Amino acid sequence: MTLAPQDAEDRRRVRPVICYPTDALPGADLALYGAALAQAQVTETVLVPPRDARSIRVPSGAFLRIVSVDGPQVGDLNLFNAKDLSERFYSGKTRALHGTHVSTGDRLWSSFPALRPMATVVADTLDWYGIDQDGGSVHDVIGTRCDPYTNHLLSGQDYHHCCHSNLTRAVAAAVDMPIEEAQGLVHDVLNVFICTGFTRDTGQYFMKASPVRPGDALTLFAEIDLLAVLSACPGGDCGSEHSSDTAPCYPLLMEVLVPPVDALVGWKMPKPNGYVGGHGARG
Repeated sequence: MTLAPQDAEDRRRVRPVICYPTDALPGADLALYGAALAQAQVTETVLVPPRDARSIRVPSGAFLRIVSVDGPQVGDLNLFNAKDLSERFYSGKTRALHGTHVSTGDRLWSSFPALRPMATVVADTLDWYGIDQDGGSVHDVIGTRCDPYTNHLLSGQDYHHCCHSNLTRAVAAAVDMPIEEAQGLVHDVLNVFICTGFTRDTGQYFMKASPVRPGDALTLFAEIDLLAVLSACPGGDCGSEHSSDTAPCYPLLMEVLVPPVDALVGWKMPKPNGYVGGHGARG
């Protein structure tokens, strides 16, 4: 290890600066969304089996509710613009804007060049959890999703029910696409219900048993037409391991709730990002 310089502590005491102050971000009208949700009716449900994935379409102005059923279970969520699959959830930018974990009032942002809110978190029954003594919190935008490639790298074994593979099969089925092509659309996820953080001594990504219980739910408002694809992680509550046929696993429920047509007066679908483009190459 390199010998610390004499001014090491002075350097460490430099105050942090927030990279992306969010004061100028378009705000979410949670009062409007909450009133609309209170009037919304369930129009479609999809049960996601353990160690598998399913998809559901959510029209703009409706809600997607993800519900824990039967037992503690985490899920890996991909979101797409239902009309243009090249616009998809951007976990890294969501993390940069809102932090490592999201909850009520935070927005899920889409990929370049659109970079706009795809969905807004409007209700979270786990918002009481906060940040625990280990630095863990719920609903992360840190993890990439468990996948068969990393699993093989670490264990030498092929496992086909990692969330990446589950999502790939579900995307392929949803849009009638070959598996090889669908895999390229699967992206880093919102880890619904998972409890994660970074160890203070080594800075390693950790998971711990999720506090989720049957009946807990995360509810999103669809700012644009969405194709939502959810995997019920083979890690179950992720209190022991990823990619496992031994961890207890349970289904997850996806519900679409549609409010009355007059419940969202004043709401408008977010426009794609206003950057002019060109990246300086055209003068």
